[in-house]
Amino acid sequence: MTTHPTQTMISEYASGGRGVDDTTSWAVEAHLESCAACRAVLAEAVDPTTRDLLDRVADGIATGIATGPAPVRRRRLRRTGVAGRILPWLATAAGLMLAAVLFETTFDNLPSLVLLVAPMAPLLPVAALWSRRLDPAWELMATMPRTGLALLLRRTLAVLVAVIPVLAVAGWGTGHSPGLWLLPALGFTAGALALGGLVGVDRAAAVLALTWSAGVVAPSLAGGRLPAVLADSSSPWWAASTVALVAVVLVRARRRPLGGLPRTS
Repeated sequence: MTTHPTQTMISEYASGGRGVDDTTSWAVEAHLESCAACRAVLAEAVDPTTRDLLDRVADGIATGIATGPAPVRRRRLRRTGVAGRILPWLATAAGLMLAAVLFETTFDNLPSLVLLVAPMAPLLPVAALWSRRLDPAWELMATMPRTGLALLLRRTLAVLVAVIPVLAVAGWGTGHSPGLWLLPALGFTAGALALGGLVGVDRAAAVLALTWSAGVVAPSLAGGRLPAVLADSSSPWWAASTVALVAVVLVRARRRPLGGLPRTS
């Protein structure tokens, strides 16, 4: 509606829309949202009984606001919800790396536990940030139009920003090359996201962590030497694998609509 509705049309609209078709009613409503003059005409067109009811409701609401308790101020951490759930998992990942550093400095005759555990360190918080059992706002997030992989990638980036400095301190404190702990950690994170589109992010992280523990960590500790996948020569392989997995995640994010959700348990 580009012109002002007539007073007769507004009066018919105020009476409940009798004699006004739906298209005209919607046009009048859209116009009233941006026109104060027509809203004033509408207020005059309302019958006295309805106006009295509206006045009494407005007075009751105003009295309730004035005499009721003040709104309870909540900490931002409690409002976000997911932050409160992810912090314990970040603390667990940091504690895991601290235990690995202590273990390595105490038992220097064994292979580096820092390098063995570093790939799995980001998986704990990554699994927690996209799980209906751990995210209290899961239903709300699942119904938002801009959710799905885009939101998952942003949350994963936040996890890596928090975990990588811990890995850096642990790696540099024990004298290991950054590539030997950074690239495997990034590769496993990208692998969890890529596999998460099929089985769920939490399941993917659990499968990768168990597979790495059984296939690499346990044999390395039993044999007393690091595996070939954590040797200096393995860095190009880890870099190529990480790039390939990131490409898979990005391609899947483009093919999936913004409102689409990766599978989760």
